Amino acid sequence: MTTPGRYHLLLTSCGQPVQHGWWGSEAVARDKFRRWIGEYGSLLEPRVTLTDEETGETLTTWPDEH
Repeated sequence: MTTPGRYHLLLTSCGQPVQHGWWGSEAVARDKFRRWIGEYGSLLEPRVTLTDEETGETLTTWPDEH
């Protein structure tokens, strides 16, 4: 069994999880982050979050919290 990567991407719609994935490379995870916005940005109340699972830090979210 393989362990998931360090960088976790989560897509939610109306607060409910829709899709998620883990990558070992931050660059790849950030590329997926941008792609998911384009592919799933039209969902009802979409939110995409990229987290560094090793540090627990949220690296970026979309849409931005203001």
